[in-house]
Amino acid sequence: MNSTLLRRLTVYIATLAALALLVGCASQTDGSIEQAAAQKDSPKLKISWTLHQNLPVPEDAEMIRYVEQKHDVDLDIWNLENNHYESLLDLKLAQEGAPDLLRIRQPQDLLKYQQQGLLTEIPEETLERYAPNLIAAIREYAPDYADYGRIDGSIYGIPVVNPTNAYRIPVVYRQDWLDKLGLDVPDTLEEFEQVIYAFANEDPDGNGIKDTYGLSLEGMNVVFGAFGQIVFADQLYFSEKDGKLVIGALEPEMKKALGYLRKWYADGVIDPEFITGENKGGYKHLSHSFINGRIGMTSMGNYYHWIDDGDYQAWTVDDRGESVETPVEATYNVKELKAKNPEARVSFGRPFSGPDGKRGSKAYDRLMSFTAIGANAAAEPGKLEKILQILDDVSANPDEIERATLKNGIIGKHWNWAGPARDDIVTLPPYDKSANYLNTIGANIGMTVPYPPSERREQWAATLHLDRDGIYNALEVSTPSLVRDSEELIALRNRAYISFITGERPLAEFDEFVQEFMDAGGAEIMKESNK
Repeated sequence: MNSTLLRRLTVYIATLAALALLVGCASQTDGSIEQAAAQKDSPKLKISWTLHQNLPVPEDAEMIRYVEQKHDVDLDIWNLENNHYESLLDLKLAQEGAPDLLRIRQPQDLLKYQQQGLLTEIPEETLERYAPNLIAAIREYAPDYADYGRIDGSIYGIPVVNPTNAYRIPVVYRQDWLDKLGLDVPDTLEEFEQVIYAFANEDPDGNGIKDTYGLSLEGMNVVFGAFGQIVFADQLYFSEKDGKLVIGALEPEMKKALGYLRKWYADGVIDPEFITGENKGGYKHLSHSFINGRIGMTSMGNYYHWIDDGDYQAWTVDDRGESVETPVEATYNVKELKAKNPEARVSFGRPFSGPDGKRGSKAYDRLMSFTAIGANAAAEPGKLEKILQILDDVSANPDEIERATLKNGIIGKHWNWAGPARDDIVTLPPYDKSANYLNTIGANIGMTVPYPPSERREQWAATLHLDRDGIYNALEVSTPSLVRDSEELIALRNRAYISFITGERPLAEFDEFVQEFMDAGGAEIMKESNK
């Protein structure tokens, strides 16, 4: 073969190889284009989501769009008002089944929903892979709760642990009434009795009409606390006695507490409307009985519902848009009270002690709720993983700016850092005028993570020693019989206690009430709880 022919043959072979390579590349490119087009045309995951809210979240809420674009999903927020969350949720569950992400506000309901087949199991390795920051925070800051949410060894709920529940419910008095009557904040049950009789009989509001009372329903829990128990709550409160769990409302010392309340009611010291409660509608932590000047003492609402003007220095924004420290303004109950009576003043007292030196007010369990995944989510490939990924991002993003953004909105628009330490934020106008602006912009859709509280509000609560004298429920989760019978037993308890207080039923029948309670399911609950 001569050299010319060889060169031509070599060029021909090289050309064929190049053409083959080009065809192959074109084929691969076409395949990639087709794959990308298929991904683009495939529908986004649609995820239904529940959260804590006092106002509805608009469909076009800015931060919902932010999360949707970030994770390439469509979020369907279920607007379930917090005041009526359980009843609204049950209605939606009956109509549509469980949402993909389910906020279980009452920890006792986790077992109920699992038994009803509404929840899906969350494999532990999946949880750790797709929600690593969330799980790490729980293990670091609330290790005792890390395994809560397991049922028969499987994970059905992620524990929502609230670090601020270290602060109990405050005991609040009308300080202007105490001043007028020349009385001090009481420290013992006997001193308390003197105060409430003066509130009822000595015209503390100065209107010349006998229309004031010492206390109503929520204040009664402080009376029960003076005997070591809590009674009036939306769950059965357990305590420990001799190494076992007992139900506080059944303990024999409650007969003594009821004796005081029965006498006070007969003497006209207790608000006769106590049966309907202190809240008359609207935001559930408002004590309208206190706000309207019917009673001079209450233990309703949390510490942040009782902030008064100037209680501490808060961050705000001046006319130049600069962060400045100014005295905090009154909130919720105090704000409403002063709107009706600008001269009114409130003060906090330590829960007064009882005959045996016991004292305490109601405290909310640190286990605040559970976050669970709805049963239908597992049927759609990749959905469970995507939900956990979003939950981890909106709850525990390790980047402090991104975490603050997902919680509070866009930096520079909705909020700014209050100072160089970045341990507090300042809400920008006009959002600083709305207590629930986070709902209206769709921010803070994650779950509470037990990071140590550093805000000034919580520092103020600590100065009030609200981290002492709290009475917590010794049983933070549920049992099968508690799921089945608690609603009926709570109603039975409330009827009996109201009857004892109002005199409709003699106190001599207290032991009979205890037996009625045990026969109606209480005995089985006690057995399961201790087991």
